[in-house]
Amino acid sequence: MDFGLTAEQRSIQETARKFSQNELAPNAGTVDESEIFPRQAWEKLSALGFAGLTIPEEFGGLGLDYITVVVVMEELGKGCLATAGTYSVHLTVQYLVNAFGTEAQRRRYLPAMASGEKIGALAITEPNAGSDVAAMKCTAALEGGVYVINGTKIFITTGGEAGLYILYAKTKKESGRKGISAFLIDKDTPGLGFGKKERKMGYGGSPTRELLLNGCRLPEENLLGREGEGFTMVMDGLNHGRITVGAMAVGIAQAAFETALRYAREREQFGKPISSFQGIQWKLADMAMELEAARLLVYQAAYYAGLKQPFSKLASMAKCFASDIGMRVTTEAVQVLGGYGYIKDYPVERHMRDAKILQIVEGTNEIQRNVIARELLKG
Repeated sequence: MDFGLTAEQRSIQETARKFSQNELAPNAGTVDESEIFPRQAWEKLSALGFAGLTIPEEFGGLGLDYITVVVVMEELGKGCLATAGTYSVHLTVQYLVNAFGTEAQRRRYLPAMASGEKIGALAITEPNAGSDVAAMKCTAALEGGVYVINGTKIFITTGGEAGLYILYAKTKKESGRKGISAFLIDKDTPGLGFGKKERKMGYGGSPTRELLLNGCRLPEENLLGREGEGFTMVMDGLNHGRITVGAMAVGIAQAAFETALRYAREREQFGKPISSFQGIQWKLADMAMELEAARLLVYQAAYYAGLKQPFSKLASMAKCFASDIGMRVTTEAVQVLGGYGYIKDYPVERHMRDAKILQIVEGTNEIQRNVIARELLKG
């Protein structure tokens, strides 16, 4: 496997890097504190063509591979994790529409997603159904060619800002995971409402809301795939999303590491830079090693995803390892900066708070370890 980037990928990486440095990073602290979705940043990202990164060219996208996706995602993660998180879920939604949608669904939604006009969001989690997806209670009953949907979804990334939601509901209540189906729901659909906006320890610019479905009526053609295929779609989408989460973790860890490295060179104590002390040197060495290992694992998972070969184990490894490293590196960065690391004048305290969510989203890291062990024990 050669992870040397092509000329096109290097060009895209440089574009993403400049955008992240110039548009995202300078505003990330304000976005976090205000907890306001960075709509202007999203529009500028879309103007670069990134909103349709993996969408086929015939639908207005760029049709690029997952190595390019993780390259872009790492750069965005360095600048503003809230923007990167919205983008990650948007990419998963466009993947699912393209992979499972009818021709009519693809033509209806993919061009609007490619332009950035419609942001994609996922509605999976419920108050009593998190890691146990099959325990969901949201129902969709077919009545005269119309699905009537009732239930509540929680922790919806970009809830209220997204224009398109892939919602999972039970079409057969007693069939467990085999009774789950997926639906395409536009934001303005009657019967779809939004509940409270959650207050979080980090990730402030990415709104997290409830979705309230009270007799929401959808025409039969809004079913994505076939009835009962929803659980398969959840897992497929999560596998792709875990790779992008891993790339986000590498990005935010890289940002924290660069701040710590720069500070260690400049900060003097006892008459010399703290980078001259072995204790700091070892911290920096460990951070650099862990970052490289996480990046390579993410790239490997993306490589296999592009080959259309089984990659669920690698996706879980990449997400789990990279997000654990993201948490460790950002925490160590705060430690290197000492008291300055704990105040908002430096970005590492925000990086540490933001990094925590990556150990939870797209399946907790405990679930990832279950997936990895299951794959190892198949025989």
